Amino acid sequence: MSTQRTMSTTINTLMKQLRENPLNWALIAILAYVVRSYASSSKPAVQEAKHPEVMIFKNYTPLDLLPFDGLGKEGRILMAVNGSIYDVTRGRNFYGPGGPYANFAGHDASRGLAKNSFDADMLTDPHEPIDKLEDLAADEWESLREWEQHFASKYLFVGKLIENHQ
Repeated sequence: MSTQRTMSTTINTLMKQLRENPLNWALIAILAYVVRSYASSSKPAVQEAKHPEVMIFKNYTPLDLLPFDGLGKEGRILMAVNGSIYDVTRGRNFYGPGGPYANFAGHDASRGLAKNSFDADMLTDPHEPIDKLEDLAADEWESLREWEQHFASKYLFVGKLIENHQ
């Protein structure tokens, strides 16, 4: 009997509060709206499962790299740094068309990075042999190693740079 009496007292108290204070009606309306909105939006959105893009590790020649300048149909951007090829597509704002390092996209950027020069004349002609960087000073080699560490920690290592086929 006490449970029924407690329930009756609670209902009477709620009704009294609603009659005496119209603000409670507004609060109940807001609460009902929030509960209804939450209930209708809690249905999980169905997303189709998608396999991540597969990157195949392979050897690239300087000529093989050229199409990967961000302008191709895939929009992929590859760069060589000290013989290693990195997929820098995630850094499109830097290495893609219009970016500050865009001239390195699809090329061996080693000399430019070593000399901290982003000018196009730092690039070796892709038809020529790979730049051996034999004339670099010790501090330039250190700079190149730092850049290589940066790329290795931030971007996907996708291949090695090899000489053009004869």
